[in-house]
Amino acid sequence: MPSPRILARGSVAACLFALALFALALSAPAWAAPPAPPQAIDPAADPDFEAALPPLDSIQAPQAEEIPAGTPPAATAPAPAPATPAPAAADDADLAAPLPPLSGFDPTPDAGNARVPSEAAPRIRYRLAVEGLKPIGLEDDFRSLSALANDSKDVANSAQVAARANVDVGLAERLLRSEGYYDGVASSSIVPAADKAGELLVTISATPGPRYSFGAIAVTGADAEPTAIAREALRLRTGDPIRSIVVEGREAQVVLALPQHGYPFAKVGQRDILLDDATHSGDYTLPLEAGPRSVFGGFRTKGQDIFDIEHLSVFPRFKPGQLYDSRLADDMRQALVATSIFSTVAVQPVATGEKAPDGSEIVDLEVTQRKGPWRVLAGSAGYGTGQGIKAEASWTHRNLFPPEGSLTVTAIGGTQEQGASVAFRRANAGQRDRTFQIAGGFRRSDFDAYNANTVNVGINWSRQSTPLWQKRWSWSYGAEIIGTNEKGAALTPDGDRPRRNYLIGALPMQVQYDRSDDLLNPSKGYRLLVRASPESSLQGKLRGYARLSGQATGYWPATDSLVVAGRAMVSSIVGASLEGIAPSRRIYVGGGGSVRGFGYQQLGPKDAQDNPTGGLSSTEFALEARYRFGNFGIVPFVDAGRLGQDSTPGLSHMRYGAGIGGRYYTNFGPLRVDLATPIDRRPGESRFTLYISIGQAF
Repeated sequence: MPSPRILARGSVAACLFALALFALALSAPAWAAPPAPPQAIDPAADPDFEAALPPLDSIQAPQAEEIPAGTPPAATAPAPAPATPAPAAADDADLAAPLPPLSGFDPTPDAGNARVPSEAAPRIRYRLAVEGLKPIGLEDDFRSLSALANDSKDVANSAQVAARANVDVGLAERLLRSEGYYDGVASSSIVPAADKAGELLVTISATPGPRYSFGAIAVTGADAEPTAIAREALRLRTGDPIRSIVVEGREAQVVLALPQHGYPFAKVGQRDILLDDATHSGDYTLPLEAGPRSVFGGFRTKGQDIFDIEHLSVFPRFKPGQLYDSRLADDMRQALVATSIFSTVAVQPVATGEKAPDGSEIVDLEVTQRKGPWRVLAGSAGYGTGQGIKAEASWTHRNLFPPEGSLTVTAIGGTQEQGASVAFRRANAGQRDRTFQIAGGFRRSDFDAYNANTVNVGINWSRQSTPLWQKRWSWSYGAEIIGTNEKGAALTPDGDRPRRNYLIGALPMQVQYDRSDDLLNPSKGYRLLVRASPESSLQGKLRGYARLSGQATGYWPATDSLVVAGRAMVSSIVGASLEGIAPSRRIYVGGGGSVRGFGYQQLGPKDAQDNPTGGLSSTEFALEARYRFGNFGIVPFVDAGRLGQDSTPGLSHMRYGAGIGGRYYTNFGPLRVDLATPIDRRPGESRFTLYISIGQAF
């Protein structure tokens, strides 16, 4: 029932008068002229009207009366609403107090009565079906990226399933477009599984439509030469399907090819493919800003001035005026990284604004240098039967004598070997990759074959591989003076082990050809190594001889997890008898780096006290099967070798050892543990031998 309205009496009369006028207007004929507009009545100008109105304070609100049932609505007079008195001003100290600051307000909702869903609440399971993608070879890619396939298939409600289905519909359509199906569409359906109650069947259906292929192919915006370079690198052909992965890969080749052929500042714009739905083909256009054709100029430095311009000029494999090639600039950057002097180093072309005689732009290479850690501590340790425990630690200051003049102090400690050495090393000495070194040290060795106290000093030039820069050809040559006091095996049945002094001059040299794929853990390729050291006793009359050796190693990947590795080595000393050579300079066989199954230097002839005598020649073979699984590996192996008393290596009287090894692969090389036994073991030979070291055996 609507609430009653309150009307003054005068107002009721005015309303009745207005209704009468409205009725007369409706009854007037259509041709009658409209009445003149009524004049506004000013109540203040009519004293009689004012006098007729009762005073406002005399108007009382009517009391509510009970209306008898059946009374017509027109007979009910509206009752005025009771007047509500204005509330008195509250005399409350709390209301008068200032409001608390917002910083003290805690917005955390009261979760005391919150309802937390139970993990035991029923879940919805679903399975996925894919239609239309397998015939075009996209189903595997779809499933590898699908939200439905890869997220948990146990969800809380059907809304989650529908959301994943919508995501996968978009994924399917993107995959279709990436393979040239630009008209392809996908949809999803979610229905209860017919064969399993409580499970949903989600189907992603794709309709590929026709596949679009390349129409016209154009590279625009550059001169003829860079355009031809870009077109050759692009290698897109009319009629080939438009595949996004191919397009992006070929455009990346363009970005690489132009700086390799004299355009260091080339930029590739945004491609345009204009599709024709009538022919299902697309015209491809690639904008190109080639920039000027450029040649190499000089060098600039930026950042810390570690290497000056003079030393930087040692590293490049190009000459000023040569056509710019980004591969040569990157080669220089890698050589700088290999010095280990820098934390970061960058090499970037910079335009000079100068022109070469042929009109090409001259660009300098700007080398940004930031200092790296120059002081380095390193160490290694190992164990071998007959060799005992051996640990080695070194401290190096890489740039103590700039540029690239390092000082290395090394200490060796072990059960049968101790020593120390100091080496000064100048890397990139006047020529890239050439190293000059002066080293000297003292070593004490106590093995069954000999006991020696040795002092040596040597000078050496070399070109060696590093983990960052593995070289195909490496070499070294130098000179060395060795002073040693030694006691070797007795060479006659009734003889003793005399201690003698030796002063030896040597010219050691070696050359290696390396076609393997890794310096510390090769898996394919081969290496060839030749060593020669002409030597002479410097005591009394000069007596010269030469120590020679050659080694070949090969690596064949039988499977992704299995590498078959082999080694063959021959050694010889020519020009001297066994008695005329210091025991430490003779040839020995046996040990972790030789024929495993035998102790260090233990394979071969021995004296009456069972001490190895050494020999003048040797022949060695080794075969390994390196099986790797994750960071671990198992390596069964067979080794063979012989030690001869004359200078001619041979194959007669070969001895064999066999065993198995374990490997743990780290980022600096494999940790090796080998356990072996000699085949046809003889009295006095160890039943098992153990070797622990870093790196593969060969």
